[in-house]
This record gives sequence, C-alpha cells and structure tokens, in this order.
Amino acid sequence: MPMNPVLPTHMRALVIDRAGGPDELHLAELPLPLAVGDELLVRVVAAGINPIDAKTRAGSGPAAVIPGFPAVLGNDFSGVVVRAPYDSFPLQPGDAVYGMARAPRIAGSYAEYLAVSSLSVARKPSAISHIEAAGIPLAALTAWGMVTLAQAGPGQRMLVHAGSGGVGHFAVQFARHLGAHVTATGSTASVEFLRRLGAHDVIDYTSTRFDDELRGIDSVIDLIGNVHDNTGTRSLSVLRPNGLLVNAPTGSWPTMQEEAAAAGVRATGYKVPADGRVLDAISALIDNGTVRVNIDQVFDLADGAAAHRALEGGHTRGKIVLRVTDLEQDAARVTDDAERAATGDAESAA
Repeated sequence: MPMNPVLPTHMRALVIDRAGGPDELHLAELPLPLAVGDELLVRVVAAGINPIDAKTRAGSGPAAVIPGFPAVLGNDFSGVVVRAPYDSFPLQPGDAVYGMARAPRIAGSYAEYLAVSSLSVARKPSAISHIEAAGIPLAALTAWGMVTLAQAGPGQRMLVHAGSGGVGHFAVQFARHLGAHVTATGSTASVEFLRRLGAHDVIDYTSTRFDDELRGIDSVIDLIGNVHDNTGTRSLSVLRPNGLLVNAPTGSWPTMQEEAAAAGVRATGYKVPADGRVLDAISALIDNGTVRVNIDQVFDLADGAAAHRALEGGHTRGKIVLRVTDLEQDAARVTDDAERAATGDAESAA
C-alpha cells in the first residue's frame, strides 16, 4: 500500500487580492490546503483555464461566493494524488488523476496543491499528458451534458455554435460519436479544424449567416447567446417546431424563454456538475482515439495574467492551459517520494 509522502507546509499559487483585470493575478505563497472527509489532496501538474475563471476574476458570475482574499481560481486540473481519504480508496498516492474543482467557493486549481472531492476526480487518460488532460474536465463535461440533454443520436440534425472553442470542439465530437448529423459554425480559420473534428457541415460565420442556410434543425448547442450578433435569437428560427436550444453562457440572453415560447420551440440553460463518473466515460473515448482535446496555448503559472488576456482575446481553438509544475518529471518525483516513504516505514518496522 503506497504511503503518503512528506509534504511542504506552503505552496505557490496564482491568486487575486481583489476583482479586476488580468493583472490582478499574481503569485503568492499559501499554506497547503487541508483535505477532509472524502477529499483527495492532489499535487497539481497542470491547470486548464476557462471563461468562467475570467468572469470570476473580473468580479462577475460566481465572484459573489468568494469566501475571502487572496483567492485561488481555476476549476480544471490534472495531477498526482498525494493524500487519499482512506487506506482502501481506489485512488492512492502516486496515481495520476484529473478533474474539476469547485472554485471560487473553495480554493481552485491555480496552485501546486488542491483539495478536491473524490466525486469530482477520475483517473487521467493514459494516452495523453497532464497538459492535455488539464484542458478536458469542465469543457468536456459541459459539452457532454449539453449534447446528451439535446438527445443527440442517429437521424438528428444538430447545430453547434462556436464549434472550435473549448466546449464547442468537444460538443462537435460527442454529437458525431453519438450519431447526429453535425453542423458547426466558426471563423474562416477554423473551417478545416472543424471538419477534422467530425462536423458534417461547417458554416463560416464571417461570410455566411447560418439562419439564411438552415431550417428544420432538431437541436442547437448555443455557446454564444445574444452577446454577439443576436446569435441566440437567430438560432430559434432554424429549429423545427418543438426543437430544443441548449444554452451554456447563462445570463447572456435574459429573454430566451419568452422568445423560444413565441417561436414554438424549447430552450433551456445548462450548468455543469463536477462528475467523476462521466469523466471516466470521457477518458475511455480519449484513450481509444474517438475524442481528442486541442491545446491552443500553454503558459507557466507565473504567466497567468497573459493566459487570461489570451483567453479574453477570443478565437481560442480548443483550450489554454497553465503549466503548474514540472509535468511528468514532477509526477515521477511525487511517486518516488511515496515509494521511499513506504520503504522507510517498512524498514523502521523490521
């Protein structure tokens, strides 16, 4: 049985001391988090960044539940277990895991160590690196939830907006895997990328208005809402009667329900749960090559402000990830530490 390694008392973390722009993000030394109950303590190797992180940093969305400052943001992580809840727990020190934290209500993944509920964690897909794995959880879980809520399947025609983005590039792949006929919207630069992901049809929004081309769509995965060119409202006109629009950027379209009812279609928002069981299913699709994650840019933890600026600049193809530690070399070191601790304890008992 692996033993818990000796841990430092403090860690590096990327924090904010107040809401504001990207430059509010800075490195600080914080005490290690304490894992309690069913929680795992994870040595974070890489952390994905998401639009919700930038909104929180800026003081909107979930910022209202930040318990105090300095605050550590970040939901997505990939790393190595260093503390398990109990001796026979399936994940033990040295195991590579990934998952979704619950920032900002509790400290997030922009740090060297993270305490996270065991229900939010899964084994890292073996076919990919920690950098790649860190780009998966929140976006893939969101895409999976939206696509399955829309009942993607054979014979269904589905439209995915912003198909080359973090959530979108997973939604295209999941919908195609489930048998739907997928149409995706994207920029000129993303057309070939979307085709490689499996989109049957791609509409370049810079030259073609999707609502001039489409009718009778069964469902729309709306990752834009009305924040740009009334995309949400225009999407209602391409749905068949009683078709379904699933919207993720909640708050982006306050009149969604009323407009959908007037158009004779259905609409719903979606909020993603941190579900390790669904991540296990996604891991299988990653490992067998059915689904892939596209990492657009990688930044060191100290360059978190630049990473947020890149995210807010738009046009990200896939995900942006923070390199928190020395990646696989660090993971190997943690495993070696655990093994040495186990050997030392055995020798002391002899």
